[in-house]
Amino acid sequence: MSDIQKVAVITGASQGLGEGIVQAYRRRGFRVVANSRSIQPSSDPDVLAVAGDIGDPGTGKRVIREAIERFGRVDTLVNNAGIFIARPFTDYTEEQYRQKLRTNLDGFFFITQAAIPEMLRLGAGHIVQITTTLVDHADARIPSVLASITKGGLAAATRSLAIEYAARGIRVNAVSPGLIKTPLNPPAMHETLAPFQPVGHMGEIADIAQAVLYLEDAPFVTGETLHVDGGMIAGH
Repeated sequence: MSDIQKVAVITGASQGLGEGIVQAYRRRGFRVVANSRSIQPSSDPDVLAVAGDIGDPGTGKRVIREAIERFGRVDTLVNNAGIFIARPFTDYTEEQYRQKLRTNLDGFFFITQAAIPEMLRLGAGHIVQITTTLVDHADARIPSVLASITKGGLAAATRSLAIEYAARGIRVNAVSPGLIKTPLNPPAMHETLAPFQPVGHMGEIADIAQAVLYLEDAPFVTGETLHVDGGMIAGH
């Protein structure tokens, strides 16, 4: 059995899905590099917190550089950071449009571009994007064109990267959540949001973390989008 301790880099890691994914990887024995704008230093010596706006091109490069300096390797990258703004298409402001492109797409692009050479050096790696089922199954009750533009871009990039690097040991997948109980969806909204899922209730952070770990443990799975959405993708 290998005694190598693998390293996962997780963005948007200070709360919600990102925090849950950090904890899941730590329980699995990974060292973790955790990034968000507001993240605080960790008392866990196997968690390196790197604060910074992932939409800044320099942040992703710095996160990967500090991961190598501290832990010497990058095995997994979870592109979790994202912004969701639901409003009618014509009500979006230019600032909101630019903000979503910056966080959801620029953030993915620059850190992934920095991580792949390190994975190629190891001869293996895994990249996971967190998208949304609204990309594949629009719902008039949740106007979300900017989510479709940005998270849809990540879904397409997932498939393209998976094929580009399949023969070089790097797998690329995505997890597509439904409505999850995170700080984005406070308890006062849970009763209202539950019926959006055919199963009749919202998902838990652990549901998404478990899905990411499933993909981590699935060496024959690449280019896949795993829907964890209470049946939303199937219809209503």
